[in-house]
Amino acid sequence: MTKKYAESQGKHDHSRCVSRALATAERICNERHLRLTPLRRRVLELVWNRHAPIGAYDILGAMKEGEGALEPPTVYRALKFLQDAGLVHRIDSLNAFIGCEAPDDNHAAQLLVCRKCSRVIELDDPSISKMLVQKARTLGFMTDAQDIEIKGLCATCRD
Repeated sequence: MTKKYAESQGKHDHSRCVSRALATAERICNERHLRLTPLRRRVLELVWNRHAPIGAYDILGAMKEGEGALEPPTVYRALKFLQDAGLVHRIDSLNAFIGCEAPDDNHAAQLLVCRKCSRVIELDDPSISKMLVQKARTLGFMTDAQDIEIKGLCATCRD
């Protein structure tokens, strides 16, 4: 059973999903000689605790409940680390973050953002990325980041 099918049938095991994301993050950080501190791990856990974009101040609020007082720069630094490591994506239009579905692959994500409910679906299509890089090169432009947000309505909101 595919993940998307399981989710559509209401059978998504969220705790397993979060555990898998954290285990993957630990492995990736070890392989890349990056330091996944307890704070960074906790921020990543809070990002994955829901399959919806979450803002830095929401993360900060959740952390103040359990971990003691933190300042916004602390959370922003942790999110920047996670983003640089490819573990989360930043959704500029929502000023929020979402866990990366494929952190093992260095990829440019196409993020489908619902204008109504703010749901984000990661579309990872290498052919789109390749085409954009090629088009940019023909114009003399060298790309260094390529996360793209495509806005519209998700299937649920469209119905």
